[in-house]
Amino acid sequence: MTKDEVLAANAAFYRAFERKDIETMSAVWSQGTGSLCIHPGSNILRGWKEIRTSWEQIFKNTAYIEINTDIIATEITDNIAYVVLRENVFQVVGGRRLEAQSTATNVFQFLGEKWYLVHHHGSPILR
Repeated sequence: MTKDEVLAANAAFYRAFERKDIETMSAVWSQGTGSLCIHPGSNILRGWKEIRTSWEQIFKNTAYIEINTDIIATEITDNIAYVVLRENVFQVVGGRRLEAQSTATNVFQFLGEKWYLVHHHGSPILR
């Protein structure tokens, strides 16, 4: 259970996001009912079923997305790890080019020899 493994799981999450790949996103997330996701400006989503539906909507409504991350902190204790980072987001939605920054926290749990995302919280940085 190394920092490199946690960062690799975190990178896999953002690759799935950029590729709009729901199957890879599904492999990154814990399928449990205890998973939580808070997209910028939205309510808390509980459990993989709700979270998956939200990603499907985001992928369907986003023509293109690119996310560059700046890792601020990574901590690991036993079977829980978190990554705090800045997301630099460039996307095309409805034919419009948008750029934004968010601060995010991704919490991973080590389950059955693999790190799974159990909590993602993104907050917009207002300019």
